[in-house]
Amino acid sequence: MENIYLDHAATSPMHPEVIKTMTEVMSETFGNPSSIHHYGRQAAGKLELAREVVAKSLGVKYHEIIFNSGGTEGDNTAILSTALGRKNEGRHLITTQIEHPAVLNTMKFLETQGFEVTYLPVDRQGNLSMADFEASLRPDTILVSIMYGNNEIGNLMPIKEIGERLKDHPAYFHTDAVQAYGNQVIRPHELGIDFLSISAHKINGPKGVGFLFKSDQARLAPLLRGGEQEEKRRAGTENLAGVCGMAKAVEVLTEEEREKRRVLYEQFTQTVLTTLDQAGIVYQVNGDLENKLPHVLNLRFNGVSNDLLLMKLDLRGIAVSTGSACTAGTIDPSHVLEALYGKNAPEIKESLRVSFGYGNTLQQVEEFAEQLVASLQELTK
Repeated sequence: MENIYLDHAATSPMHPEVIKTMTEVMSETFGNPSSIHHYGRQAAGKLELAREVVAKSLGVKYHEIIFNSGGTEGDNTAILSTALGRKNEGRHLITTQIEHPAVLNTMKFLETQGFEVTYLPVDRQGNLSMADFEASLRPDTILVSIMYGNNEIGNLMPIKEIGERLKDHPAYFHTDAVQAYGNQVIRPHELGIDFLSISAHKINGPKGVGFLFKSDQARLAPLLRGGEQEEKRRAGTENLAGVCGMAKAVEVLTEEEREKRRVLYEQFTQTVLTTLDQAGIVYQVNGDLENKLPHVLNLRFNGVSNDLLLMKLDLRGIAVSTGSACTAGTIDPSHVLEALYGKNAPEIKESLRVSFGYGNTLQQVEEFAEQLVASLQELTK
């Protein structure tokens, strides 16, 4: 049996066109984009072409794109820069209980520096209440940081509604769109977003590169200080090969390709659920099936240890996960499922995340569903 990779929310395999582009850049364009001689100008030209590609994908100006090392750096830059740069205007920040650790741990750090953070709850389906958001907003709120789509259960947050509410409020609006970018059509200016974080390795690009969208209306103090790269907003020589690889990954994800994948992922989800139903397997979907990213499916199997199930599937050559890869090396339970069900809830140790992506076929998903049923039957004998 072939190995089947169904953990694309953790990272995705690089597209062949991305590898080809990066190889060519590494072989032919080794100059420093900041150098003024021929080699530097050649590198700078490729850098700016890549900037135009990613800017176009969001419908923003090319100079509103800041290249960096990925989602974590983007989240940290937006949050820390805003907090430290606007602390004289207010010290209140708003986020949710189900954010990525790059946001939550940054917020926790700021609490030690005298800032006050409101961590908004979600309901048992993982949805955020706009009433709760409204109640938390204060005159001294300087930043709202709420993810576009959740990396563990896939839920989409009410980004449009939040952006509209903040039109007449001075708070900046940041969203971690790492999981949503490439799956959703995102237009920051139309949504009232000031900062938006992206990571290339979630869209079949390379690891260690991404970008931060910064609206012209928002102020930004650089997190990294040194040279004058990225218009003095992010010091350090740009990862040219990585940036060009990211731009190629963006080019591959045309509107037609994105729609094709969306339909396929929905078919994958239905295939898994139908197979479980036909086998009489009792399961629970974590999150909202009607309000989610199409490539993420989180399932709970009553009475079955997710660690044992994960091991069973791994031995059968199938890669899934029990939650975020950024916390998988710890013994801490999923903070996302804790937010839905409460601490020590059985769902936390009985749930698996399946995430689809480039390279997966319907035949693979059918095989996974059959192996999942077989593994569950073995574990519940």
